[in-house]
This record gives sequence, structure tokens and C-alpha cells, in this order.
Amino acid sequence: MTIVPSGTTSRPGAPPHRGAGPLLRAWREQRRVSQLELALRAGSSARHISFVETGRSRPSEELLLRLAEHLDVPVRDRNALLLAAGYAPRFPQTPLDDPSMAALREGVERLIQGYEPYPALVLDATYHVVAANRGIAMLLDGVPESLLVPPSNAMRLVLHPEGLAPRIRNLRAWRGHLLEQMERQIALRRSEPLRALYEEVAAYPLPPGTADEEPEEEPGVSFALPMRIEHAGRVLSFISSISTFNTPMDVTVAELAIETFLPADPATVEYLQSLAV
Repeated sequence: MTIVPSGTTSRPGAPPHRGAGPLLRAWREQRRVSQLELALRAGSSARHISFVETGRSRPSEELLLRLAEHLDVPVRDRNALLLAAGYAPRFPQTPLDDPSMAALREGVERLIQGYEPYPALVLDATYHVVAANRGIAMLLDGVPESLLVPPSNAMRLVLHPEGLAPRIRNLRAWRGHLLEQMERQIALRRSEPLRALYEEVAAYPLPPGTADEEPEEEPGVSFALPMRIEHAGRVLSFISSISTFNTPMDVTVAELAIETFLPADPATVEYLQSLAV
């Protein structure tokens, strides 16, 4: 397994001459927080927040970062706020193949390898596959090489008609789950590359016979929606879980997510463990 740089690029912020006000107001309105509520959270005043948003007052770097934190602004966009206000970016964006990231790469590799024989992979902000273990490679067996060329994209791998989509027994439900997940992230991050990816994969046609293959109810699992996928003549069932890094100080690290797939039934456990022998 190799860490693959995804090539994700930064999103442009507002032109510096406009100031941080329009960006700050947009984030506040998106989070549905009033000026008064934000001021109370950040130890400021509604009057000062109003002046910042209209450009009548230039916020200090510290206040801008406090406001961004209370609005849950992604790390990448905190840099955009700082730039728009005339300050230097606070958070670096270090490529994963940089020597300073060696400990992170090793830790991530150990983590997903330790999850074997169960599938696990690492994704960036636009679902490019940064790293994957042998459990993922097993599920991708037979997928066309055109979809696997690095940096491959997890959403394309799953939803493309030539990818895993024809093998997923509950594709309509799983597809709906993935698209809803992307919609939530678009609302949170306001990412144009993510929106473009969403529009692409949402337009993929369903494989022929999809409706006939899907049961009305998911057997055996009531606490979460499983992904039920055909592999080697049997149906495997997985529950997915996503983890992120706590209090990241680097844009690259902030946008990484580790997705693991837990077997959802005894038959899947037995089969995967038999492969590890």
C-alpha cells in the first residue's frame, strides 16, 4: 500500500481588497447564527461584528480566527479569511509526500493495515483515494483499470456503472446515502470541486436490473445502513465508519478522512477471516 498524493488544489478566496467581511457574513448566514450570537460566543459585540462584515472595521487576526472557529469554518477557508483581511495564512498545506509528513504516513499505513482483513482506506476532501489496504483491493478486483489510475476517486469507483455499482445489491439505498453525504459536505465546505464531483456521479445511470436486485428491507442489520456487495459468488455486508483528525493544524491533514468497513453479519466475518489465513 502506498500513499498517493491527490493533487488537490486550493480554492481561491475573496480578493484581498474586498476584505474578510463578505466571507465572514456568508459563513455566518450559512451556519444560521445571528451577529449577536456569534459575538457572545467569540467575546465581541454585535456592533463590531456588523462593522467587520460591512468593511467599516478591520478585525484583528486573533478575532478572525476565533470567529472562524465558532462558525466551524474549515481550515482551508480560515486561510482564505485571513488572506482577505490582509493577513498571512496561518495553516500550511503540506503535501503528503513531504519528508515532514513521514510520521503521519507511517501512522496511517499502520492503522489501515492493522484493520485487515477488513477493508479500510484514506480519502482527501474530494474523495480521492490516498491510501487503501488489501481489503479494499479485494473488493476492487475486476474494476476497469481506467477507474483505478491514481489518484482514483472513491465515489467514481462505487457509483460508476463500470465500477462497483453493478455488484452492490442495495445500490439505490447506498447511492442515496453517498449523495446525501456529499450534499452535507458541500454545504459545510462550499467546495466547487466537490460540487462538480457530485454533479458527475449523481448523473451516472443505474446499472440495468438494479431495481430487481434490491430487497425492500435490509436483513439482519437494524442500527445502520449496510453496503451489501457481491464478491466471488457471495454477498458481503459492511457498515462504514469515518474518522478524521482532531484539531488539525495543516490543511492537508484537516481534509483527510479514514473510512473503515466493519462486517455487518457473521458470514462476512467468517469469509474475510478465511482469506487472512
